[in-house]
Amino acid sequence: MGPIKLTGSEWNVLDSLWQESPQTVMQLVANLGKTVGWAKSTTITTLRRMEEKGLVHCEIAGKGKSYTPAVEQEQAEISETRSFLDRVYRGSVGLMMSAMAQRQELSREEIAELREILAQAEEVAEK
Repeated sequence: MGPIKLTGSEWNVLDSLWQESPQTVMQLVANLGKTVGWAKSTTITTLRRMEEKGLVHCEIAGKGKSYTPAVEQEQAEISETRSFLDRVYRGSVGLMMSAMAQRQELSREEIAELREILAQAEEVAEK
């Protein structure tokens, strides 16, 4: 499968399924109603489209349907992150970090976390 491009709606459904899977239609309706305010019809329409695109698997269980994600969370996160970086920062993590630092949007904790991530990346690169 190539790069994954998800709409906001598709991300909402997959996020719910990544947290708990499988889910019935009614479980998804309840969860998405709480988290994003969707009506039953919106959830069902989105699920149908996602099934057609191969983003979710559907199984008939008795009188109902249950859904599982067909996309791994990590794979979607990587693809979405790369797409964002390419679109907004010409693919440069450095430009993004520079922009955040200049706007003072990084807390001390986040800076420490970034240092730790960079130290680990350095170790891996040296091997």
